[in-house]
Amino acid sequence: MAIQKIIESLTVKEYLFFIVLITVVYIFNFYYKYFTRTNPLPGPFPLPFIGNIHNVGLDVRKFYKECRQKYGDTCEVMLMGLRCIVLTRPDDIEKILSPASKGDAYIRRFPYTEGEAEIGHYGYGLLNNISYKHWKRNRQSFTHLLAPKFMDTVINSANNLYEELSEYWHTLGIQRNNNVNADNWALEIDFPAWLYGYSNDLISILITGERTYSMVSYYNKISNIKSKFFNALIEDEDTFVQSIIKHIDGVEFFMFINPFIRHYAPIIRDKSISILKNRDYLFGRLRMVIKKRREEIEKMSADTEMKTDMLTSLIIANKIRDTDSITDKPMNDEEIRGNLLEAFMGGTETGPNAFCYITYYLCKHPHIKQKVLSEIDSVFPKSSNKFSVTHDDLLKLKYCEAVIKETLRLMPVIGLNTRYVTEECKIAGYKWPAGTLFHLDVLSTNRDPELWPNPEVYDPDRFYNNDQSDKKFLPIFGGGLRICPGRKLAVVELLILMASVYKNFNLDLTNTHESLKISTNGVIPKVLEMNVRISPRI
Repeated sequence: MAIQKIIESLTVKEYLFFIVLITVVYIFNFYYKYFTRTNPLPGPFPLPFIGNIHNVGLDVRKFYKECRQKYGDTCEVMLMGLRCIVLTRPDDIEKILSPASKGDAYIRRFPYTEGEAEIGHYGYGLLNNISYKHWKRNRQSFTHLLAPKFMDTVINSANNLYEELSEYWHTLGIQRNNNVNADNWALEIDFPAWLYGYSNDLISILITGERTYSMVSYYNKISNIKSKFFNALIEDEDTFVQSIIKHIDGVEFFMFINPFIRHYAPIIRDKSISILKNRDYLFGRLRMVIKKRREEIEKMSADTEMKTDMLTSLIIANKIRDTDSITDKPMNDEEIRGNLLEAFMGGTETGPNAFCYITYYLCKHPHIKQKVLSEIDSVFPKSSNKFSVTHDDLLKLKYCEAVIKETLRLMPVIGLNTRYVTEECKIAGYKWPAGTLFHLDVLSTNRDPELWPNPEVYDPDRFYNNDQSDKKFLPIFGGGLRICPGRKLAVVELLILMASVYKNFNLDLTNTHESLKISTNGVIPKVLEMNVRISPRI
């Protein structure tokens, strides 16, 4: 009460005086810490409140590339109010991401931030979980992604969705070519839009056992002949998918934008409120999905075969062992929600972007595309039977797998990784105290001439029957304890798409001279547009 009375008694001039005083003290303290920092490194000069956000702008990749060119292999930037040490040398990054880096010294991605808690990710899932004990427990929820039975579900679901996708393309091709012969049409399509639909449906089936009807939604928007599915169902699922995409952007926004700016800056404050409203909808929707599946499982008889999706796996696991505790305890709904959400976030955009990159590079390099077609034709001879891919078929697609690795070397779906060390360490020739945040510039590492001869040349032969290249450090899926748990799933999805699409269709860029249009204003670059001409491969 006394403080409130003092505040109420202040005049406007006194308010302004205190605001100016607080600002001056903050700026003085900010630059005192900056000029007295440990191991000062070159880097762009930071500003109070915003650090180097103004330098980053709307192109994260360009910013880090310019930092390396201007300041060298090791530099520093100020983001999220934190000093970040940027590493680009392969040996430095490998030391942090290597599987040999055991324990929890390199396991944390970020320190605790208010934005992480506000957006609802603190303590849940894997991505930014700062508790090693809870992270390890949640990690177990992803281990079933490597189980043979789950991989069978992946392959079967991918085959079924491809069959549906090819039917949509055939229908549109005939519509737009005035009902010509079924095998003699050509169609220009927005390739990323179709891939996002396909991938969203697939990842949703694998996570929840139910699809999102994203392909159907896009097909209905551009086709004169509508699908058999109900519009209300499609619209409801489309809202859910869009909320996931918005949430991904929102997480980055809350992680990188200063709390004061988020709460009080005009326009930015409105965006923060919109992101939080979307968060509430998304979390509520996931809770409903979990509740519905629990009720379905409770009504099943003991001999009923369970689905193999991630949600069912988490619910029927009565006890998940916490190896750092003397007790076992079941995973509650909020923990399940956190893991489901991260699985959606990890698969919604990365798969479609990766396949766009693959298609772009193959169209730009016809001789490499011909090698891909030759391998696919050798594994899948011409047949009148329904096309489908098996697990054994995937093992034979060695050159296709080399294409995936080379594509992701040049265009990693996540070009920047982070680690927040919890112990003193020696990196890049300096001793760093616990609490140092490192930014690992993977994109630069993958193009390092000391590691890769002619690094800017697209050459899948680097990985084709080349034991030495397979032993080289290639952090396209992260590394160490934090390596992506869905990496095998990602490769399987891409191999099935390559085999299915390139076996049955011709793909060419509508404009071979046009550069790939990518949004690079976030950690995950997104292909905005890539127009492709598609026709049946006879």
